[in-house]
Amino acid sequence: MMSVLQALELTKIYGGKAADAAVTALDHVTFAVEPGEFVGIMGPSGSGKSTLLQLIGTIDAPTSGELLMAGAPLKGLKGEALARFRRTKLGFIFQEYNLLDSLTLRENILVTLALEKVDPAEMARRVEAVGARLGIVEVLDRYPYEVSGGQRQRAAAARALIHNPALILADEPTGALDSKAAKALMASLQSLNQQDGATILMVTHDALSASYCSRILFLKDGKIWNELRSGGDRRSSFYQEILDVVAAMGGETLEPAHPRR
Repeated sequence: MMSVLQALELTKIYGGKAADAAVTALDHVTFAVEPGEFVGIMGPSGSGKSTLLQLIGTIDAPTSGELLMAGAPLKGLKGEALARFRRTKLGFIFQEYNLLDSLTLRENILVTLALEKVDPAEMARRVEAVGARLGIVEVLDRYPYEVSGGQRQRAAAARALIHNPALILADEPTGALDSKAAKALMASLQSLNQQDGATILMVTHDALSASYCSRILFLKDGKIWNELRSGGDRRSSFYQEILDVVAAMGGETLEPAHPRR
């Protein structure tokens, strides 16, 4: 089966041409994300996590190397073709929700489908289905300022999922949530991955959030420093493995209470 995403010798250099003025944010990074994977990206500040997500999200372009989605290169996508690629192939979940306060949660979730001129009956069916999947049906007709942070973030997740993207990109999705809401969101994402086959790539500094993933890539100084795979055992064991790697890196991570299943 073809990989959903391939990063091949991905390099991003910021600054001038002079060696002493340039900063290498990513240094020949190569990895793949397979269909149905839930991959986490971890690393200390300055390790290249955000840069990697920006390149995959086509917000920025690599200095060298290549990105492919389902075998097709992203290089060269411009204008409407690029905008449509983002709308149809990618789903974005941000730390700060990025919901419009002037729209209800339902309307926020349906924006992408409206832009694609999907049949209204199909839009209604999809929003009810994804709302039920994420436990927010009862608040769909409320405005973002009328619901909790956890409900806002689950609405943001619903917006990312409703058009069935090839890849969901999550950037510190639990960063603005309390521990209870964070666990609820991560459990929802894990369920979408395991039961619905959603392919997710998530940047996080939080070991507890990362323990919901099936695989973790650790970045350090712009390079892949280590990799962990969940063995399917208790999540608490994977969580401890993640903490051990983070400690070995000397990196930054939150260390919440030991998780339980």
